[in-house]
Amino acid sequence: MSRTFRLTRRAEASLTKIARWTIKNFGLRQAELYELELLNRCTEVLNGQAHSQSCAILVDDADDLRFVRAGEHFLVFLDQPDEVVIVDILHSRSDLSRHEAGLLALKNDGI
Repeated sequence: MSRTFRLTRRAEASLTKIARWTIKNFGLRQAELYELELLNRCTEVLNGQAHSQSCAILVDDADDLRFVRAGEHFLVFLDQPDEVVIVDILHSRSDLSRHEAGLLALKNDGI
């Protein structure tokens, strides 16, 4: 069985929110292109082709959470033996402390 990636409900909701915002501001075609860019980055993470960093440099107790830049966003993920779990997709200008509790709750619940 080959490894896969999956998005949590939180990450799916973020992707939907990003798409709606992009459609409103830049149109459907741009939203489709950006969604494809984000999903391609997920595949790069899965294949070990994306340089990621530990979230521990930003959030206490997040040693196993990692993040990687994807366009104007960060993919926050867990790299597990059988899959990569995309925990959330956060805008690069977002207030990380506002998201800290939710990210740690997802991590502690075992995704």
